[in-house]
Amino acid sequence: MPQLRATTLVPAPPRTVAAALLDARLLARSVRGLGVRVDPGGPVLHAGAELTGSVGPVRGGLLITRADGTGVSATLVNGPLPKLALVTDLAPAEGGTLVADSVEWTSPGGPLGRLADAVVGRGLALKVLRARVRAVAERSGQLAVAKVVVGAAVVRDGLLLAQQRGYPQDVAGGWELPGGRVEPGEDDHTAVVRECEEELGVTVAPGDQVGPDIPLRVDHLLRVYRADLTRGEPRALDHPAVRWVSRAELDGLDWLPADRALLPALHALLQPPH
Repeated sequence: MPQLRATTLVPAPPRTVAAALLDARLLARSVRGLGVRVDPGGPVLHAGAELTGSVGPVRGGLLITRADGTGVSATLVNGPLPKLALVTDLAPAEGGTLVADSVEWTSPGGPLGRLADAVVGRGLALKVLRARVRAVAERSGQLAVAKVVVGAAVVRDGLLLAQQRGYPQDVAGGWELPGGRVEPGEDDHTAVVRECEEELGVTVAPGDQVGPDIPLRVDHLLRVYRADLTRGEPRALDHPAVRWVSRAELDGLDWLPADRALLPALHALLQPPH
């Protein structure tokens, strides 16, 4: 089974590099000019997302199987090869983060198999990996100084609090975790407390971060913290509705893209203790 490996040091902490990797549009932009087209299907990579693309006349799809703070993994679906797996793992290192990429594939045999091995073997896959890691390094630099939008994963009795957006028009009706921008002079936890008071009329006690940083616009990222209610009952003061969501209901809710990327971490957060 042929395999390619490449390792690169990116001068940014793992949390920042992981956020850059989750920028789906970055992947599409990085391969332009290489004869490869990628349709990311949305702004943020998340487990279960499917990317479509082509190399010349050959089309296929990639199913994202992992997209979190440790890296990204994907496998080929509806493509010309029996198997193709792409794995990116992140590890802290002196001076930044080691980005370890690997591509492993199974050839179908015959002329098509020899063509696939020749295309990958002469470096197209390696060129794509190098182009992507250069783009990730550049995006990591932007995210290192990005403004933070905090979210609150408020949990009570095994349920997660969600709120429905009423504006702007392009996201109206979608669901998200409560939160907002960190204001000058605030730290993340202070912003979580203030936003929950303003949007829900409650007091919360923030805890650990939930899931990875999520890239938003060029100069913003989302960072979510677990929060426990200490006073009050949540009310929809700034949005049309709020609701408590069970673990079984998480996947069926119409989450906004950034919040959907956090679903694996939210499932883990609501996992009953053993």
